[in-house]
Amino acid sequence: MSRRFSASCSRRQAVKPAFTVPCHRAGMIHESRLQPIRHPGWGRRIFSARTVQRGGVLRRAVRDVEREIGRDALVAEVRARSFHLIECGGQFIIICNPGHIRLIC
Repeated sequence: MSRRFSASCSRRQAVKPAFTVPCHRAGMIHESRLQPIRHPGWGRRIFSARTVQRGGVLRRAVRDVEREIGRDALVAEVRARSFHLIECGGQFIIICNPGHIRLIC
């Protein structure tokens, strides 16, 4: 049984986003970036987690980091602790161990 929709239901109104998010797909990076809100407590909470103390791995969305503290602040925090930072697929991966890294593949 097929459903019939009225003409008003089939139309969709275009909604403009409140802000522009950088697009990292297919090697395209747009110049517009979110301005960080600068929540220093957010950065402290990340690095006070049990995972960090045990030398584990953290993962945070690039979009969230850029919105909350900014990319440069995260890089500075990771460098100050001699940890390692990887960006892949819209995620930051923080390896909370100052040891050497060997990338296998």
